[in-house]
Amino acid sequence: MAMHYPRRVSNIKRRRTVGFRARMKTKSGRKIINGRRRIGRKVNCK
Repeated sequence: MAMHYPRRVSNIKRRRTVGFRARMKTKSGRKIINGRRRIGRKVNCK
């Protein structure tokens, strides 16, 4: 029996939806990044 992985998302698709550039495209996404910067967190959103 082979193991079945339910969620196998490609890295390219993932980066395009939740990556840094995807965040910077929208106003709310920039808000998220600025919030993370304010906390002092690294902002290369994965």
